[in-house]
Amino acid sequence: MAEKHFYEQIEYTKKYLIPYFQKHLPEFHKLSVLEVGCAEGGLLEVLMDLGMEVCGIEISQERADIAKEKNPKLNIIVGDIMDEKLTEKVGKKFDFVIMREVIEHIPDKYAAFRNLDLLTTDESYLFVSFPPKRSPFAGHQQIAKSFLKMIPYLHVLPETLLRPVAKKLGEKSDYVDEIKMHYSTGMVIDQFELLYMLKSFKPVKKELFLFRPIYAYRFGLPTIKLPNIPLIREFISFGCEVLLKKEKL
Repeated sequence: MAEKHFYEQIEYTKKYLIPYFQKHLPEFHKLSVLEVGCAEGGLLEVLMDLGMEVCGIEISQERADIAKEKNPKLNIIVGDIMDEKLTEKVGKKFDFVIMREVIEHIPDKYAAFRNLDLLTTDESYLFVSFPPKRSPFAGHQQIAKSFLKMIPYLHVLPETLLRPVAKKLGEKSDYVDEIKMHYSTGMVIDQFELLYMLKSFKPVKKELFLFRPIYAYRFGLPTIKLPNIPLIREFISFGCEVLLKKEKL
C-alpha cells in the first residue's frame, strides 16, 4: 500500500499540482516548500528534483521512514502540527505550505493554524484541500473492503446498527471506530474560512468539487466542480481546495 501511495503522490504532483501551482503562484520554482502530512514523500521528491528547497512534517514514524528510504536526501521531520514546540523543531519559515487531506484529521484545528501562521512569512502561500465534514464520504468509509465503501453518509448511522453489519461483512474490528473518528474531527467549510481569516490568510483560488481531481487517478472519474453556495456546499461537495496568501497589515 505504501508503494501505491508513493507513486500516486508522484503522478498527481506531476500531472495536477505542479501545473496548478505554476499557474497561480508567481515564480513558483523559487519558493521554499513545507508539506504538512507529507506521508511517503512523493510530492516532496518531485519538487526536490526540480531543484526546490523542501521539507516535510509527518506524524507517522513509519511513513516518514518510508519517505527517507525512498529518498534519503529528503528533510522529513516527525512531528504533530498541533505541537506548540513544533516550530522550534522545524527552525525556519517557508514561502509555501501544502496541506492536502490532513486538516480534517486534526482534533485541534486552532492549534494547527497557530503553527501554520508561525511557519509562514508575512507574504507566504498556503494550499489546503479536504473533504468537508458534512459531505457524503466524510467518514472515509471508502477504506472498507465490502460495499460499505460506496454508501454515502454511512458515518452518521448509529453504532448499534453499523457494528453488526460491518462484522457480518467481514470488515476489520475497528472499522466503525475509524469512520466515526474521521467524522468527529472533520472540518466544516465555514470553520475553515474563519480560521484562515483569523490568521490573515486571504483566498487566491477557492474551488469546490463533486468529484475531486485526485479521483481521476484513484477511480478514473472526471473532475466535476460545484458552485460555492452557502450551506448547500457543506452537504454536496466531496472536496474543498483553497490556495491562500497571507497578507499581514
